[in-house]
Amino acid sequence: MSSSRRLFLLNAGLIPAAAALPVPAAASPSGGVRPDTDSPRFTLAVIPDTQYLYDRDRGDAAPLEASLRYIVDSAREHNTVFVAHLGDMTENGLASEFSSISRTFRILDRFPYSVLAGNHDIDASKDDQRGPSPYLDNFGPARFRNSPSFRGATRDGYNSYHVFRAAGREWVVLALDWRPSAGSIAWARDVLRKHPRSPVILTTHEFVHADSGDGNAVLSDFGQRLWNDLVKDNDQIFLTLNGHFWPPGRTVLRNSAGNDVHAHITNYQDRYYGGSAMIRLYHFDLARGVIDVQTFSPWLLAQRKLNVLAQQEIERSGPLDYFSVEIDFTKRFSGFAPVPPVASRPAREMVIPGTVAYWRFDSRDLRDLSGNGNDLVASDTPTWSPEHHASQPGHGSVFLDGAYFKTVSGAPLNRATFQRGYTIEAFFKLPTDFNSSHAWGALLSRLGTGRDAGKTGDDPSEPVATLSLSDGHALQWATFPLNQNGISTNWGHELPLGKWWHVAVVNDGRCTTLYVDGARLLRNPSTPAVGISTANDVWLMGAYTYDRKIDKTFYGWIGDVRVVDRPVAERDFMVRS
Repeated sequence: MSSSRRLFLLNAGLIPAAAALPVPAAASPSGGVRPDTDSPRFTLAVIPDTQYLYDRDRGDAAPLEASLRYIVDSAREHNTVFVAHLGDMTENGLASEFSSISRTFRILDRFPYSVLAGNHDIDASKDDQRGPSPYLDNFGPARFRNSPSFRGATRDGYNSYHVFRAAGREWVVLALDWRPSAGSIAWARDVLRKHPRSPVILTTHEFVHADSGDGNAVLSDFGQRLWNDLVKDNDQIFLTLNGHFWPPGRTVLRNSAGNDVHAHITNYQDRYYGGSAMIRLYHFDLARGVIDVQTFSPWLLAQRKLNVLAQQEIERSGPLDYFSVEIDFTKRFSGFAPVPPVASRPAREMVIPGTVAYWRFDSRDLRDLSGNGNDLVASDTPTWSPEHHASQPGHGSVFLDGAYFKTVSGAPLNRATFQRGYTIEAFFKLPTDFNSSHAWGALLSRLGTGRDAGKTGDDPSEPVATLSLSDGHALQWATFPLNQNGISTNWGHELPLGKWWHVAVVNDGRCTTLYVDGARLLRNPSTPAVGISTANDVWLMGAYTYDRKIDKTFYGWIGDVRVVDRPVAERDFMVRS
């Protein structure tokens, strides 16, 4: 049983299916939960057409009450930041129906949410200049005067916009009427101009439909007008959500900037019990570049005993209701909210206490920038490149395909044994055509064999130290420590090609730990490994030796490389998370 289900059952009280939940006199205390606005993971809850639940004397408020309670009470678990109703709140737009659903929505009144009018909520033959209505009486701007997200509405009151914070930035929700007038479209454009760097989610009752039955949505006639008048030329709008039609579906449209606009329709009024107040949770994960979508009925989820029809409706698990949308958010939002490039950092800032060598390739200077004399010489002419890891101190690299570097004869680094511990850091990128023939090329290695250092365990013809890439492009740090006769090995995992990485090998004077992009990896030995053996010979960058002979050269880009004679804490790595 999931924690969300346990939480819901506790708060819902395991009520029977036919019984109504009591309408609270005030908002749930959980409504005061503050979301983590800096987390890259947050949730948007979506409520489609609830009209059959509020239909004269034929409805039942219990399902929606259960859904709203679930949203509020699970807000901390899901980091839910906003709730959007997609219209057709009621069947006939009657004052009595709106009075009922208004009481239900008290559950949300301390929570950020938006609503909008569908064709069943108002006089659908008119646009938003239709004048007073029970909808406005209950869900007009006055209701949202204490809302944490409400920022404004059109003068007629039928269109509103909301702002919430999530993933460290501001997001805008436009909640547009069933038929916004030309003046309201101009108002919406003005909202976008006032929030020029904010991603925008458009909610409206009608936009796309998926009548073909295959789930592929297309613009309706009105949706086409809204696309032409508002969405197409406003790159900030990246996601549209609407109800009205069924079955559910989705599509990806291409706007004038050449970017994707994801258009989704969700509506379950045709399903059992008027849709059983199905909700959709849009779980945004900006770290993974994905929105995970799930659809279910909290009301049915809480029932002790379900009838045959209800059993089929607890959760919608087909590809149109349970799916993931991959979005490179940084790239998608770059047209209106570009992420400023991380400025290069002066070399002197990277020479932290204990630094024995620091090389960077934003120029053709092969000197050791730590000032310790561990300069490099090239075996051949390398290819200099402006490519670099996004958070690399130096904005440049060297591409190696046969060429390599070595420290100068007599460099202090050649004799160092690092008995107090060490940290080796490097930025690198493997080309997309990297294959097994390039395997075991070393980012950094030490010339000399285990045998040269007096070691007889394992294969003494192996180098005394090497940081290499396997045929599965996984990192391997292998060294003959001072206190062992054999090799101590740390293993990484398979790394995607064509991407920049930062690696750190950290030894605290006893054990060695491998990190990638600041994240600690799994296969790190617990066996004590003190220092690094040496044959008092050079270090190699971009070459691996076997029995003192060059066996493999590194294939790819190498950026900044730093060696420190102490363990460096993750927070002090050269990479910036």
